[in-house]
Amino acid sequence: MNICVFCSASDLDERYTRPAREFAELIGKGGHTLVWGGCDSGLMKVMADGVQAAGGRLVGVSVEFLAHNARPGVDEMVITKDLTERKAQLLARADAIVMMVGGLGTLDEATEILELKKHGLHSKPVVLLNAAGFYDGLKQQFQRMEEEGFLSVPLTELVFFAEDGAGALAHFEEEAGIR
Repeated sequence: MNICVFCSASDLDERYTRPAREFAELIGKGGHTLVWGGCDSGLMKVMADGVQAAGGRLVGVSVEFLAHNARPGVDEMVITKDLTERKAQLLARADAIVMMVGGLGTLDEATEILELKKHGLHSKPVVLLNAAGFYDGLKQQFQRMEEEGFLSVPLTELVFFAEDGAGALAHFEEEAGIR
């Protein structure tokens, strides 16, 4: 499975890096491919290091103005002209999508992926990996949007909230009919 992971390129606290390392190991040991922003810093590096060390493949999709931060030694690296093209390439190469902790870029990616799914422009499973309760507030906001009629699709059809990587992979396998 090609698992696209959106996450921070910033160096983060252990409460976020530990779950990332655990998830990366599961991806690699499961024979899956990490499709990610291609950066060799922060949580992106943690994910790539873990997947590669556990035997998984790496497919990076960077953007011209960040290409100097692209990770060397990957299975495939794509450089796009802008962030819009980057998001399209990441989605096109993914079988499943995980949103890990991140800043404005990750939030932008999450909302775009969910908006596209809401409109039926993709049907890939999407998981928000809620490490250390990072997405509790966003989950509450999404629930409010649903309750007050702002979502035309039930929240459970748009996104699954997982507390750890094992929960995310279990959800993907269930969605794919793998038991």
